[in-house]
Amino acid sequence: HACVRDEAVHGDTRPELRPTSHKICEHTTTTTTSTIKSAYLIQEHEQDFELREQMSGYKRMRRQHQKQLIALENRLKAEMDEHRLRLQKELETQANNTYIELEKLAKRHVAQTDKEMKTVAAEERRIQQQIVAQQKKELTSFLENQKKEYRLCKDKIKEEMNEDPCSAKEEKQERLSRHKETMQRSQAEEEAHLLAQQRLVYDRSCRALKRRSVIRRHEFEQEQLREELNKKRMQKEMEHALMIRQDESTQDLECRQLQMLQKLRVDLMRMQHQTELENQEEYNNRRKRELHRKHTLEKRQQPRNLKALEMQIKKQFQDTCKVQNKQYKALRNHQLEVSPRGDHKIILKSLKDEQTRKLAFLAEQYEQNINEMMASQAV
Repeated sequence: HACVRDEAVHGDTRPELRPTSHKICEHTTTTTTSTIKSAYLIQEHEQDFELREQMSGYKRMRRQHQKQLIALENRLKAEMDEHRLRLQKELETQANNTYIELEKLAKRHVAQTDKEMKTVAAEERRIQQQIVAQQKKELTSFLENQKKEYRLCKDKIKEEMNEDPCSAKEEKQERLSRHKETMQRSQAEEEAHLLAQQRLVYDRSCRALKRRSVIRRHEFEQEQLREELNKKRMQKEMEHALMIRQDESTQDLECRQLQMLQKLRVDLMRMQHQTELENQEEYNNRRKRELHRKHTLEKRQQPRNLKALEMQIKKQFQDTCKVQNKQYKALRNHQLEVSPRGDHKIILKSLKDEQTRKLAFLAEQYEQNINEMMASQAV
């Protein structure tokens, strides 16, 4: 009692009625929030793990697609190299065949030219021999005619000289010698004229033969040149046609390879898009199921949780009210003991009002806690 009196002297010694229900509610809410946060963190960790796995799957798929594209490009490149090598061999074979055919044609032309030149030379020699033989025959006939004519003239002169007996023998001999000399000179001139004519005919014939052989050789060379040019033209046309076919085949191969490469890229892109779409749909469906399950669970647990929290808050409120009543009784007894009897009514009324006010405050806190709990559960 001495201690109580000291407290009464120094001031209001009424124990304060502390509202503990709000703190208990906050502790319960904090515990529930921590549990929800832990579950949320676990769920986020699982979602991050699934996202990483999904991204790893995408990367593996892209690497696999890249390997497929590189393998196809290498195979197509090897096919193109083999195709070009085959075309190069065809061109080389065509060029070798062309060279061999031209070599054969050149050798055949050389052989034909040699044969033709030999034939022309033999023909020239034969004609020249014929001309020489004919001229020899003409010269022999001419000389025989001259001899006959010389003998006839000589015999005629002798007859004339024999008919003229008056002439001396020396005069006759001189006359005969002079006539003989004149005849020989005339025959020599005629023979020289004949030989000159034969030489002129022979030269003209040789020039004609030479001109004819040159013309024939020129025509023969022109014919060979036309044959060679026709052969080269045909070979160039064949080479050009071969190159056109090779270019067309190369274009067809390039077009086919580009179509294959583009088709593979489109297929891989479609596969990637389809995989992404399926993963997105799976993720959306999983999220829908999770949200649906979460909402269903919350709907199921909401009345139970609300009821449990409400009972807990109500129990805390009742315990607080009991504590307040005990504190009020202790304070009332203490005030009555230390106060005069005439002030008891005033003190009792004051304590009653204070108790009513604090109980009203506790009831207000109780209602506020209930409303906050309902609002948090609604959110």
